[in-house]
Amino acid sequence: MTTHDLPLPTADDAHTPRKASISRDDLLAAALSLVGPHRSVSTLSLREVAREAGIAPNSFYRQFRDMDELTVALIDLAGRSLRTIIGQARLRAADSNRGVIRLSVETFMEQLRADDRLMHVLLREGTAGTDAFKHAVDRELGYFEDELRVDLVRLAALDGASLYEPALAAKAITRLIFAMGGTAMDLPAEKDPELIEQMSQMIRMIITGSRALARHPPNT
Repeated sequence: MTTHDLPLPTADDAHTPRKASISRDDLLAAALSLVGPHRSVSTLSLREVAREAGIAPNSFYRQFRDMDELTVALIDLAGRSLRTIIGQARLRAADSNRGVIRLSVETFMEQLRADDRLMHVLLREGTAGTDAFKHAVDRELGYFEDELRVDLVRLAALDGASLYEPALAAKAITRLIFAMGGTAMDLPAEKDPELIEQMSQMIRMIITGSRALARHPPNT
């Protein structure tokens, strides 16, 4: 990239207070503040993010090559954040009498309704973003599936059971939850109890089916 490729300042930019320095985290926070349930990060312009961060547009390139690189970084951050939150919910379930399935689903929905913009990034970019963004979301979902597979095998063992194709069962559950989450974003919060019950039941059905197939494998 040469200086001829960089955007020239406009009159609006000239009157925007400038920061002396900017970090990747500052730019990610600026982009995150502009997205929400009805606005995808892929619709943001570089100039919008720079203005929100309080920098000249040219300064953006000190941290990211372009908006695509920033968006992928946001997707990665969103995936790590949600995995941590869901992992903590599973630990809480292990120390309580509440079922791990129900508590995990409730935690997912709580994050969705808590204006968790990182959650919105994961849900929106997986369907409305570019191919590069969809691949990034798919990679994050793969991490969820890997962690869930380990948990499913562990929980089955505690019951003296095993799973048929545990990786596939984990994938089915993960894709189900994120698809239902995308639907929930466009529904009123009053629908949440019904959605939580539906998701919990569907997950139980997947797990029950996987355990049953482990006992009686299908003919191949």
